[in-house]
Amino acid sequence: MSIRSAVVLAAGEGKRLRPLTTHRPKPMLPAATKPILEHVFDALVDAGITEITVVVGYGRTHVQSHFGSTYRDASLDYVIQDKQLGSGHALLAAESEVSEPRLVVNGDQLVAQRIITDVREAHVGTDAIATLGLIRDAAVEEYGGVILDDDGQIAEVVERPRDDRSYHLNAGVYAFEPALFEYLRGPEPHLNEYSLVDGLANAIAADESVRGIPSDGIWIDATYPWDLLDVTATLLESNDGVESRVSPDAQVHESATLLEPVVIGPDCVVGPGAVVGPTVALGENATIGANAVVENSVVDADARVGANATLVDCVTGRRVRIGAGSTVVGGPGDVRVGSTIYEDAPLGAVIADRVHDDGGVTYAPGTIIGPNADLTAGTRVAGVIDGGAEVQ
Repeated sequence: MSIRSAVVLAAGEGKRLRPLTTHRPKPMLPAATKPILEHVFDALVDAGITEITVVVGYGRTHVQSHFGSTYRDASLDYVIQDKQLGSGHALLAAESEVSEPRLVVNGDQLVAQRIITDVREAHVGTDAIATLGLIRDAAVEEYGGVILDDDGQIAEVVERPRDDRSYHLNAGVYAFEPALFEYLRGPEPHLNEYSLVDGLANAIAADESVRGIPSDGIWIDATYPWDLLDVTATLLESNDGVESRVSPDAQVHESATLLEPVVIGPDCVVGPGAVVGPTVALGENATIGANAVVENSVVDADARVGANATLVDCVTGRRVRIGAGSTVVGGPGDVRVGSTIYEDAPLGAVIADRVHDDGGVTYAPGTIIGPNADLTAGTRVAGVIDGGAEVQ
């Protein structure tokens, strides 16, 4: 029997993506012009999934109000993970909804429909308690690695492996039997978190069959703010991604220049003499002023970029106001995320929700501006500016 139902894990915040996640969860951040989670739903529906249970937690109202009870004729039901205690704990929150084999997919990573289809087809008719989607020849150091036997059985799953063995990447797409829930509960959680990977390791230790299926196609995660630039570039440049296009509801002045690939959402305005692209996504109702230049950037919904402004390697939040003549000079730059400095990150600036600059502001490479900050005309900003700050 073909699997038609899926659980999507969308309860996490994405702390390393702050300040973009200050007011919304990581799955709702933009990938091109749509939330990451919407791309996940598209892949599931395109693979034939008709029932989706969404595990929500941090910022859950953003997810529920955006999607409602259906998406492209697939039903959406929500369960709440009150405390974010790991991916296994999130899946356990949906246990009451699961009585037959299902898929489970991370809601904050982009994954190709092909991977989902391959996992579903590989699981049906086997004795496996779970089947994992795997990516060949991918870097696994920051994610999860899998040791796969010649017969397709998974011998070991390892978080952030550091040895030189031959790993496949765990793509975060699983088909599983309800019996897996018992292995998610014990033994004791690692660092007070119930990891889905630990549950799979428990099942393997108990001689349960856990299989892996190598596949191909897009798999990309946004761990840090600058990764949203890579996400959009991958979507625009991949055959599995988003076509370069301009919404029919957008207004692009005849003297403006669009350098593909670009994607421009509904109700956007691109003013006279402006240059947009390459590798730019403009969210719904964004405005690019006269003679402004926007390159390799993600400009989120309702943002305004003033005349003669320049944005290079920039990620904005929603309702941002970039004044006339302001300049994001582009990366690389040193970026502080929490207590860690990432040298030469490919980032011009992150400008979070509702930041307002009065024009003529210069953003040093790697600048991070928190939400609701106000930047006085003519200032130069660098490093991390706290949310709500007034910079003069």
